[in-house]
Amino acid sequence: MTGLVLKLAPKERILINGAVIENGDRRSRLAIMTPNANILRLRDAIHPEQVNTPVRRVCYIAQLVLSGDIDPDEARLQILRGLEQLSQVFTDADSRAKLTQATSAILEDQHYHALKALRALLPREERLLAASRQ
Repeated sequence: MTGLVLKLAPKERILINGAVIENGDRRSRLAIMTPNANILRLRDAIHPEQVNTPVRRVCYIAQLVLSGDIDPDEARLQILRGLEQLSQVFTDADSRAKLTQATSAILEDQHYHALKALRALLPREERLLAASRQ
């Protein structure tokens, strides 16, 4: 089986190319065969009121592309600017690698992969913000 395989919990919702799809009462697997389909697990979605940090802002813009709420060309510059700003703060090798992955993904219009790389930075950002509050 090729393509993206999604494993869904009972009643889990996903957004595929702008359509909300809800799983039934049992676990299931879906194979997404269409290349470059825009997919977002709604349990992983960042809601507008949660967009309160720099990493969350960039994630949210990528998420808006996946949901079809913003044009990818319009979002590209915003995301790349955000990634540049994040690179000023996240200077360790692993974080730099995630930022590089996200940048490459955006340049290739792979917003899901960019979002995935950026989400890995969320726990690090939380630790940095917590340390700065002390």
